[in-house]
Amino acid sequence: MIMPLHVFFEIPAMASDVEEIKKRIDIVDYLGAFITLKKAGRNYKALCPFHNEKTPSFIVSPDRQTWHCFGGCQEGGDAIKFLMKWENMTFFEALKELAEKTGVKLQKLDFEDKIWKKKERLFAINSLAEEFFHFLLTKHKIGEEARQYLSKRNISSKVIETFKLGYSPSSWESLSKFLIKKNYQSLDLIESGLVVQTETNRTYDRFRHRLIFPLKDPRGNTLGFSGRLFTDEKEAKYVNTPETPVYHKRETLFGLNITKENVKKKEQVIVVEGEFDMLTCFQNGISNVVAVKGSAVTRDQLMLLKRYTNKMILALDADSAGEETTKRAISDAEALDFEIYVADYNYAKDPDEAITTDLARFKKIIDEPVVYYDFIISRAFNKYHAGDAFSKKNIATEVVNYLVDIQNPIVKIHYIKKLSSMIDVDDKTIENLMNKEIIKRKKKNLTKVIVNKAVEINRFELLQRYVLSVLFQNSDPKKTIKQILKIVQPENFSIPSYQKLLERFGNFIEKRESMDFNIKQFIQTLSSELIPVFDEIYLFDIAIFDKTIEEIDLNKTLMEIKKLALKKQIKEKITNIGDNDEEDKHSVNQLVEQLSSLEKKISMV
Repeated sequence: MIMPLHVFFEIPAMASDVEEIKKRIDIVDYLGAFITLKKAGRNYKALCPFHNEKTPSFIVSPDRQTWHCFGGCQEGGDAIKFLMKWENMTFFEALKELAEKTGVKLQKLDFEDKIWKKKERLFAINSLAEEFFHFLLTKHKIGEEARQYLSKRNISSKVIETFKLGYSPSSWESLSKFLIKKNYQSLDLIESGLVVQTETNRTYDRFRHRLIFPLKDPRGNTLGFSGRLFTDEKEAKYVNTPETPVYHKRETLFGLNITKENVKKKEQVIVVEGEFDMLTCFQNGISNVVAVKGSAVTRDQLMLLKRYTNKMILALDADSAGEETTKRAISDAEALDFEIYVADYNYAKDPDEAITTDLARFKKIIDEPVVYYDFIISRAFNKYHAGDAFSKKNIATEVVNYLVDIQNPIVKIHYIKKLSSMIDVDDKTIENLMNKEIIKRKKKNLTKVIVNKAVEINRFELLQRYVLSVLFQNSDPKKTIKQILKIVQPENFSIPSYQKLLERFGNFIEKRESMDFNIKQFIQTLSSELIPVFDEIYLFDIAIFDKTIEEIDLNKTLMEIKKLALKKQIKEKITNIGDNDEEDKHSVNQLVEQLSSLEKKISMV
């Protein structure tokens, strides 16, 4: 159910500012800058950007200036709530950004956004830590060894400055002492992840004797750090900030805050694995590049990249782990409608080494990337050689596993034909293998699917919502309400809020029979409890029934509701009827007769 804004935040004195901001934003234009919206009757719909889906369930209403997902996440709200979800912002952060965008000057805050206060404090701590590490690397004699290492890796002083690289000393508490002098408490430092607390309550700096790479969001806020060994010590090569209120590994891409404009300008992004891969690319003129943390490319990272481009070139490490990472990224990338390519270099272990060995060759590979599915086919042929029937079988089995994920039918047909030609079989053979793989996946998924009881809805309830959606989304609701009330009455609806909406709308129209219809006037008559119910109905996607409003046989739907209401009423009476309740028995017989008569009418429609 869509919740009004005041449910999330108490903002009485700022209500006028919030309303003014929302007045100045057209929600269709605003959300359309983030996601692809398509017209659907009075509303617009899209694939929900907040969960993985193949059928659009995200509905936007220009009339109500709201959005709602009727799919897996069941989220909804206004433009402010959308920005909060999209950027993982607090209410206050989103409000400030939209106020600046719309030219609204915010009044003095009458509420305390504790979540924002905490995030602001952590950003400030991380920013000071970044300055501390950067100073030690670039200005202090203690950073000399780290500077020499970066020089050997051919990392320029300009890149060091651009990305604010740093050095953490071997000391167990130098950073802690520095930050405590800046009036931060030990608990703040522990929460930031910069300081570790032991079981005996001893604390020490997490990063010691390491190169430091600041990890930032696209707006430049410092979320955390990655610390890399540059000596032969027997420790973990990388130590990273743990999950905190501001740092989430699955959502972070190193360097995006610097390269995002180049990504947009070049209309493509190159994804690499490590910070040095990213920095070496950037330093050598490949400026539309980002690095993932670890080897996995997550859906959250892909969604972040989707804001800037639709084309992705994967240039992950040229080892088996990098290849598997590349494969795992494809399913989500396909679902998000990326054009997916691979930088298929085979003369080095990673982009850093490839550039150092032969920059011109690597740039040519980047300029002429391989379509991902060509890459899969090529690797399968290299692996099995296609010399006999069994090799061909192995190639087909491996490649088909990826072809079934292709969303675009033209692309899918192209690769079916290509594979069938290469192993000398007909297209139907490949299609049959793909169908078997789809069936196998469906059977596997059946064992995993758990119906979400919170969003599950039976047919009787669904039809009630359907009829109310037809009513409120109709171009002539005054005519439609009369049609509805000829067949059903509010008491035929099983959901109390739906009963109230139907009854109140009927009364509203009756009192204004000679006046022009205005949906906003009707909404003003509703209680605060009914408004979110109305919004959910107003945004309901009628197209899930594969029909438009004009194509709907409303009378038939209404008669089915009447039939289900009668069945429910009969069942309730029979359950409660006593042996000697002759009046109730007579009432049941009357209801049964009504049901029989109605079923005859339905069969004749």
